Amino acid sequence: MNLHEFIQLALAEDVGDGDHTSLSTIPADAQKRARLLVKETGILAGVEVAKAVFAEVDPTFVVDVLLHDGASISPGDVVLTVGGNARNILTAERLVLNCMQRMSGIATHTRELVNLLEGTRAKLLDTRKTTPNFRICEKMATKIGGAVNHRFGLYDMILIKDNHVDYAGSIEAAITKAVSYLSETGRKLRIEVETRNRAEVEEVLRVGQVDVILLDNFAPDGIRDMVRLINGRFVTEASGGIDETNLRAYAETGVDYISSGALTHQIKSLDLSLKAY
Repeated sequence: MNLHEFIQLALAEDVGDGDHTSLSTIPADAQKRARLLVKETGILAGVEVAKAVFAEVDPTFVVDVLLHDGASISPGDVVLTVGGNARNILTAERLVLNCMQRMSGIATHTRELVNLLEGTRAKLLDTRKTTPNFRICEKMATKIGGAVNHRFGLYDMILIKDNHVDYAGSIEAAITKAVSYLSETGRKLRIEVETRNRAEVEEVLRVGQVDVILLDNFAPDGIRDMVRLINGRFVTEASGGIDETNLRAYAETGVDYISSGALTHQIKSLDLSLKAY
């Protein structure tokens, strides 16, 4: 799904057979203006999505963007103004706010975590723990906040996790089958494999043929030991139970990446509003 398709589906969900409140109360030819106001401190995200929503609802809207994605915002700031058909402004209002409020909440939390990594080599990764059919916006928001987008879906990378290993019979079997699959299908995808203990890491080191070793649910000291064992032969990623309270400790182990599902699935939206003026 691309952004245009997402917006079309979201509008269809919200509008149905018509915005009957606006149709019944606002003259069809009324021309009005509104401004998007900030009511909470944070990092702004979703401006480009808002512009796309306005364009989809009414290409004749005049949108003046005053603050852009990634900007630090405070209560009272004006993000943008929009002018045009009043009914259409009201039709676009909720979708614009729903997207921008959640995206700004994600970007704000992401930026807080990224700041904790300063001075280390570690980069923050997002995950597939996203809201169904809203992933495109949530991934945009984590990137605006300073994180690195991990795979977008099941189709753009091979990530061999614990269940794959258990179903395949072993790490070696899973890797071997993945490599054969890529050869047979002519696909060029990176391979990452999840490990749960030192023995599994040693098995990956013996088998090779992967790009990334995921170290799942290791304590920081365990990550540090595994990073030394891997010794730069593969890119390393830490995951599992990592939040703002221990992120720095994990970053200081020398691991390349730290992934956090909490970037998208445990977020409070930032308070924004669209007001007539």
